[in-house]
Amino acid sequence: METEGEQLCEAARNGDVVKVKTLIESRADIYFFDSDGLTPLMHAAKLGHTDVVKALLEAGAPWNALSPSNQSAGDFAMDSGHQEAFQVLLNAGVWAEMVLGTIARKTEKDGDSEGDYLEDRVTFSEDKLMDSDSKAVMMAWEKPLMEAHAKAVCSGGGNILNVGFGMGLVDTAIQQYGPATHTIVEAHPQVYERMLCTGWGKKDNVKIIFGRWQEVLSQLESYDGIFFDTYGEYYEDLREFHQHLPKLLKPGGIYSFFNGLCGGNAFFHVVYCHLVSLELENLGYSTQLIHLPVKDCLGEEVWQGVSQKYWQLDTYFLPVCQSIQDSE
Repeated sequence: METEGEQLCEAARNGDVVKVKTLIESRADIYFFDSDGLTPLMHAAKLGHTDVVKALLEAGAPWNALSPSNQSAGDFAMDSGHQEAFQVLLNAGVWAEMVLGTIARKTEKDGDSEGDYLEDRVTFSEDKLMDSDSKAVMMAWEKPLMEAHAKAVCSGGGNILNVGFGMGLVDTAIQQYGPATHTIVEAHPQVYERMLCTGWGKKDNVKIIFGRWQEVLSQLESYDGIFFDTYGEYYEDLREFHQHLPKLLKPGGIYSFFNGLCGGNAFFHVVYCHLVSLELENLGYSTQLIHLPVKDCLGEEVWQGVSQKYWQLDTYFLPVCQSIQDSE
């Protein structure tokens, strides 16, 4: 005999919204995973039953539950081309992260991940910068992305700010555009020492500021282009940096950041792209996402020796942000 959870999955597959609502009212388990590891919401999304998707979400079904293949309901809707169901799930995800995500992020931050990273030993090799847990801080495959970021933030010339040196990929690219001034903020002592050893402190137009960006804000000026790419911080830290953009970014200036948000799941990544765009819009900035294919850069050999793949998607969405007044 089928359990109520199994019945709910079947009703979701059939698009039977009346039965779905009846089962929900009788307290069927909306969190139920069937023998294939799928939830009722995943079944409804996969087959494009938008009314069922709405009913399950309204009942509290988790939009971000994952199947054994690391796919959410939104991934199933997206992959199957069910645009209406996808949009409903996208809106649910953005709303949940905007309203509720802050609580989870604040809790997560108590671990002080960046503080741990800054005290950690890092190792440099030709193609990667690694922490002591063999997690990649930065990798050479990112070079074309960093060159594209540099091109964006240097498009107006002038004074450029980069927060987070890492392997120096974006800063090397920025130098090719000959900015009037090039300010680099770097917080890791080993990375900072390596910068000095490799001559960055001797470049005429370069100013290096050592310390966490939160602690050196008083030393920063205003800039024509800004790039942000820190390691060991959370989305909440990116949000906090965005609060300072009105003072840091000159009128007509361009801002960009490394868009690694949820780089292991396509739908979650889309949710966060929308979320950050909305939050920047509330601050008065428009965001254009430039699609850059990266699939060919990411063979298995790239990740050899790395404990965690921080990017698993075929396309990178490069953000180019400017004041809404400037873009009109």
